[in-house]
Amino acid sequence: MIERANHLTRNVSKIISASSNCSLYERMQLINVLERLCLDHLFKEELNVILSEIYKTNDISGSDLQTTALWFYLLRKHGYQVSPDVFAKFKDEQGNFAANNPLDVLSLYNAAYLRTNGEIILDEAVSFTKRSLESLLTNLQGPLAHEVKCALEIPLPRRVRIYEAVGYFKRKQKNPREAKYYIAVHGQANEVIMELAKLNSNIIQLQYQQELRIITRWWKNLELESRLSFARDRVVECYFWIVGVYYEPSYSRGRIILTKVLAIVSILDDTYDVYGTLQECELFTSCVESWDPMVANGLPENMKFIFGKIMDTYQSIEDELSPEEKYRMPYLKNFIIDLVRAYNKEVKWREEGYVSATVEEHLQVSARSGACHLLSCASFVGMTDIATKEAFDWVSNVPKLVKTLCIILRLSDDLKSYEREKMTCHVASTIESCMKEHKVPIHVAREIIQDMIEETWKDFNKEWFNTNNHVPKELLERIFNLTRTMEFMYKQDDAYTNSHVIKDTISKLFVEHVLMI
Repeated sequence: MIERANHLTRNVSKIISASSNCSLYERMQLINVLERLCLDHLFKEELNVILSEIYKTNDISGSDLQTTALWFYLLRKHGYQVSPDVFAKFKDEQGNFAANNPLDVLSLYNAAYLRTNGEIILDEAVSFTKRSLESLLTNLQGPLAHEVKCALEIPLPRRVRIYEAVGYFKRKQKNPREAKYYIAVHGQANEVIMELAKLNSNIIQLQYQQELRIITRWWKNLELESRLSFARDRVVECYFWIVGVYYEPSYSRGRIILTKVLAIVSILDDTYDVYGTLQECELFTSCVESWDPMVANGLPENMKFIFGKIMDTYQSIEDELSPEEKYRMPYLKNFIIDLVRAYNKEVKWREEGYVSATVEEHLQVSARSGACHLLSCASFVGMTDIATKEAFDWVSNVPKLVKTLCIILRLSDDLKSYEREKMTCHVASTIESCMKEHKVPIHVAREIIQDMIEETWKDFNKEWFNTNNHVPKELLERIFNLTRTMEFMYKQDDAYTNSHVIKDTISKLFVEHVLMI
């Protein structure tokens, strides 16, 4: 299988080289296809050269809407700051865009979601294309209908590629015609790329299975399931979540470390949410702040047990690092301490029945209790030497890219968990703060929160294009992917708590082999 994959990789590399004789659209579509099938990591240097050439050429004045939209989407997705004015020629005085078919509309829709604040033409494009796609959907069939439906749920720039790819392979087995739509490269190239994509998926799956065995063995050795009946047992879901942050084979250590951190975050969340009293949580917070096992003697037995497991996990992560990398661990510790302080503040709010006067006040605490600042830092810990001390200093200051991730998670989580949490004794959410701040009923507050999510995505995109940020894109991509996974996990439901909704995707990713037919 490996030998065949290597042979196909060489053939696809030749296809990429030969694409220099193709049209701009064909070259860009080839990149798009390889990325959506999660093959781009095999050809990173070649694809980066093509993207750089496309950006430097920077002439699409005679291109149609679909080509222009794909150009804009690919370049912005890769962090190039290109102007939305390229769409002006397609817009009439009534605010409509000259989209001649559903693919034109879909391409513009996906491109426009890489907008930033103040880009009015992209806001208009989102409004126009969303209305158009919703209207067109009733008359569409087959793969295009599926693609439009997925885009309306989560626009392409925000989707998790590895989840998408495994879903596509399964749909293709049921409907072979789907490949003809999905891959706009023809003839032999189509067959070569598809065979490599399927083989690559199966090879990576074997690695995921091996890593899952390591993770589940670690989890069982913690003996949490038998001791902490109140805590969610979601270690497979944790690993699934983290595969969305980095799916590539080379990031094995990063996946294992980040999964352990996420699993510990889940235990801490449940401890403060549903188990500890106010006094116990105060003691536990002080204990974590001290980072001293001797201080834990005053804790209740279960909390002493949890603290010990945090220490054990921290040590197991440190053991994964080389001597030159161990400087990374204090950054991780500081974020864990900040997280439990935020949890503890929410426990006080819960016991007092306190509702923040504004959403902004709420986010001062709840953006931190979502743990995304910790996860951003932890996503660097298992990386190679590309994660330098300067990168850890940067992430430890919680820069705007990380802040916006934290806000997107918090607001998205609150939208999906509000009804469930209202049935228990739970801290007031941003929805209740929004109702209080604006003096509006819940349905209006939900709309305001959804608008805030969209505005925050614009801020996130702006930071993604920030040319003054000297942190390597390979690291920033982890944060972008974390944000994408938040969109996936909280779009339809709280998929982590109600994990049955992602059961099929987990099975496709870790269990079901792609048939080589």
